[in-house]
Amino acid sequence: MSRKGSVADSAPVAESELPALFDEFANSRKILLAVSGGPDSTALLVLAAKWRARRGSGPELIAATIDHKLRAASKTEAKAVAKLAAKLGIPHRILEWKGKKPVTGVQEAARDARFAMFSKLAKETGADILMTAHTRDDQAETVLHRMGRGSGIGGLAGIRRTHVRDALKLVRPFLDLPKARLVATLKKLRIPFATDPTNKDTKYLRARLRKLAPLLAKEGITSANLALMARRLARANEALESMAEAFVEGQSQKEYATLLSSIEVLMAMPEEVSVRILRRLIDRVGHEGPAELGKVEALYGELLRDYLLDRPTKRTLAGALISADRFNLNVAPAPPRKSRANAAKKARKP
Repeated sequence: MSRKGSVADSAPVAESELPALFDEFANSRKILLAVSGGPDSTALLVLAAKWRARRGSGPELIAATIDHKLRAASKTEAKAVAKLAAKLGIPHRILEWKGKKPVTGVQEAARDARFAMFSKLAKETGADILMTAHTRDDQAETVLHRMGRGSGIGGLAGIRRTHVRDALKLVRPFLDLPKARLVATLKKLRIPFATDPTNKDTKYLRARLRKLAPLLAKEGITSANLALMARRLARANEALESMAEAFVEGQSQKEYATLLSSIEVLMAMPEEVSVRILRRLIDRVGHEGPAELGKVEALYGELLRDYLLDRPTKRTLAGALISADRFNLNVAPAPPRKSRANAAKKARKP
């Protein structure tokens, strides 16, 4: 979603920029590079290799390509990545997405499968970082997608540069770079890359958003401005999360419940902070979470209304039982649902 016409946004990545992109990960043991063979990830493979060679020390690099077996060319593309990796002196693995593929939600299923396979390989090889080639364009598309879904501040903060998932650190060094710069880098180095036709298939939302990009850019809704908005919202989200976490940690804790000594304190806070606190309490003790933001917002509205009308509230959400009176809010694990309890009883019968 880069805006055309900017020289800086289409210039190849210079070697002098590599420290700013990669140095913060220099103390890693081993970095697993996710390389599909497209321009972004091919540039990641090439530039990470240049950075490592330039330093002369640092983490080991290993690359992996997933053959989703969704296109006839995928096997050939994976082999091309293996060949380039060998030329750069980087070990490479090809992983296959086996089994029956879903009829709908293919991209979402493929994304989950990718992470599962990369995570498994990281554990096998001792890699503590999984590095992907998400760009500023990807960030802009993500923000637009989440805007369409009515996401909250956390969602509109977009993709994070660093993030820990299932004990594996995910990093995206190119998140502030437009895709055009990576393409220009490969063209300058005369390194070929694959083009995935599904990136232009308008049955997928991201392809439709890419098609809208030139029209949005004319109105100033560029990838640069969307990424800037995401950074600012990420900063605000971090501050709000810190406030909510500090409040929750400061409350008296019971073994199986979290007790706020006064609901009046919660209702006196800004709504955004109160909703986050409520969500944290539910997720902490509930057994069906995480709680959906919209449902927590609705619950907060009920609590506020009942508080103002001086009447008690009792609701369940995400496996948590929330009860409140004029003075106290109590969040505890909800009792098992009847259907589950009956199933458990039947299972115990000889």
